[in-house]
Amino acid sequence: MGQLCFLQLQQVILESSCKLCSLKMTVWWQALILLSCVLNCVDSAPAPVLQRTKYKNSFRLTRSTRTHVQEVLRKYEEQQLGNMENFVGRSRQLKDLPSLSTDFSGWLQLTDWDRLHGAFWDMQAFWDKLEWKRKQLEEEKEQMVMQATQTTLPQSIKYIQLDLRDLMNQVSSQLRRMKSSWKKPVSATVLQTPSNSASSSKKLWDSRVEGYIILRHLDLYLTKLARDFLLLASKTHS
Repeated sequence: MGQLCFLQLQQVILESSCKLCSLKMTVWWQALILLSCVLNCVDSAPAPVLQRTKYKNSFRLTRSTRTHVQEVLRKYEEQQLGNMENFVGRSRQLKDLPSLSTDFSGWLQLTDWDRLHGAFWDMQAFWDKLEWKRKQLEEEKEQMVMQATQTTLPQSIKYIQLDLRDLMNQVSSQLRRMKSSWKKPVSATVLQTPSNSASSSKKLWDSRVEGYIILRHLDLYLTKLARDFLLLASKTHS
């Protein structure tokens, strides 16, 4: 009799466990199905909407990078050029910097690929120039009194380079979406730092003016780039 009761109790426990497991599995599958629906909704969101959002994000990053460049440019003027009232090199240009001139009709007729591809290599050119200037600043041997005020410039330029690298990654992603064959260059072509003999023959002032021109040119270029991203976003319709 006792054994029979034990067997009956065991059967009840087993049936209850099965019902509990069934309930847990039901809840689990419901949660899994719900998650699948959410993911499907995200994946099925209109591609133009997602694309426009990416262009707007690139526009915001471009604008914040330009603000950072302007801050570093002011710091550079104070620490490297001193009294700007007597500075006569404002109109100087460097030949190997990306062009700022734009033919409006030609600019509108550019394909999205050409616009983004050109932007990628323009930013690469600026990155190389900043790398060259940053290393030059780090290698400068100033008087001990001046060193304390100049140690932050190389790091500030490095932050700009990081912003540019993020922008280049975003543009590279857009290019890869257009052409699967596009591959981002593995390594940047960094400009070589002049040798000691070349550096000694170049006036320190001219070198400092070049750094100013690079930052000023980048400031103006980022305005142009932001305009490109706004145009790309406006062309993407839902």
